[in-house]
Amino acid sequence: MLIAKKYFFSFIGILLAALLWGLFKELKHIQVEYPTAWKKEHKADCAVVLTGQSYHRIQEGISLLYKGSIKKLIISGVNPNSKLKEIFPLWDFYGGLNRDQIILEKRSTTTYGNALQTLQLTEALKCRDLVLVTSTTHMYRAKKIFEKIFPDNISIYSRSVIPGSYEPPLYLLLVEATKSLFYSLWAY
Repeated sequence: MLIAKKYFFSFIGILLAALLWGLFKELKHIQVEYPTAWKKEHKADCAVVLTGQSYHRIQEGISLLYKGSIKKLIISGVNPNSKLKEIFPLWDFYGGLNRDQIILEKRSTTTYGNALQTLQLTEALKCRDLVLVTSTTHMYRAKKIFEKIFPDNISIYSRSVIPGSYEPPLYLLLVEATKSLFYSLWAY
């Protein structure tokens, strides 16, 4: 009985060490993502904004459309009861934009679901390339999932924005690292 306990605790110790190692590995990948919205100009057929806790993501996507950098904008993960003016109250200040250029994807509830639903829309819209807009903390996982699900003939460009503050709080980084570790086991 004593030997069984010893092996059990050894197994738990090894499992915890592997989990911590994986968590820190994912955290390292997340922390090297810098905001590209300030540094790069992206041009593509379409863009997808992954909704989340940051209003800036949607604003960035609308700005790409307004500047003519993209032809169609998919806002993915929108609440099924929401309308464009509710999720982007500044719509009236972007005169000249055609509402038909924006698709509100309301079925997905996860990043994996965002990628699956966006793939169907980009294929229907005949997009050859796609600008992926999300926060710096979310970009690593989102890009890995999109690259795994999308075919190689559709190029994906990262356009990351700051998630509220330039230095995200540690708890937000740890939550994202945990999600990334989970997704790395089965999604990419």
